[in-house]
Amino acid sequence: MADLVRDAAAAPSMHNAQPWRFRYFRRDRLFQVIADLTRTLPHSDADLRALHLGCGAALMNLRVAAAHTGRRPATRLLPEPDDPTLLAAVSLAGPLGDEDEDDLAALYPAVHARHTSRSPFAETEIPEPVRATLREAAGAEGVSLSFASGWHLRTVLDLALEAEARNLTDRGSVEDLTHWTRLSAETPRSAGEGVPPDAFGPRRRGGKAPVRDFAGGRPVPGRESADFESTPQLALLATPGDEVADWLRAGQAMERVLLTATREGLSSSFLTQALEWPDLRWPLRDPVSGAGHVHMVLRLGYGPPGPRTPRRPTRHILDILP
Repeated sequence: MADLVRDAAAAPSMHNAQPWRFRYFRRDRLFQVIADLTRTLPHSDADLRALHLGCGAALMNLRVAAAHTGRRPATRLLPEPDDPTLLAAVSLAGPLGDEDEDDLAALYPAVHARHTSRSPFAETEIPEPVRATLREAAGAEGVSLSFASGWHLRTVLDLALEAEARNLTDRGSVEDLTHWTRLSAETPRSAGEGVPPDAFGPRRRGGKAPVRDFAGGRPVPGRESADFESTPQLALLATPGDEVADWLRAGQAMERVLLTATREGLSSSFLTQALEWPDLRWPLRDPVSGAGHVHMVLRLGYGPPGPRTPRRPTRHILDILP
């Protein structure tokens, strides 16, 4: 059970805050996924959307890991209405029972191979069959995935750049970033959390990919600059609703897409800047339907894999009960 939680905790989360805990009940063979409200970003994630996305991603990894061991992960979202921190219950109910669970098990090798890459990607276009596979991965969780193109792509890029400019001068955003980043190995933060300097990636010198500068304008010794893609390939994840359950479904879909992308040889990173500002988030939506709520923007492409970022010890996030 500890190994399953270690796999679950390999999931991404905003600023690598890792806002999750797990309980395992031996008698019932039941996991609970719990939001850790001590690990929030009060300014950048005031409504806790990103927290739920991260916990949803961890839930997906838990499902994948359980399927890999031959167990069927029967999952219920928000099982206790009176406890908003209890996000999901996963019962290891028996042997795998359907094709989807076999598909989940096949994603397991990507769980620890997936890392966020903030390096430049090649201009090589992702083939349509691969894009279709990614759309199917999101659709399996009831979430739509669309690739921005044309004027919609330009709009998404402009919104991300506007948000990045705001973040650099917004005191609250700067506080969140400072709290969860380390500029050197000597920075007095836990080695098991946050974004270390080797994961910042190079400073953007040119190109149009609006990669977040985790240094926040602060000098990082030895950090290089690089030209990024002139035409970034951005995928948007959206749901018709905008409730907590939608955020959890979007988080699961996000991780399923990322694991599938890793298996297909793609690298990935996140563009959450515009999602952090309510007035910028709404214009991100699909311009064709004009509906839906965007929960994540993914930057995908062919490039170097990112470095492994730290994780808290399993003993700090798992309680095993009778």
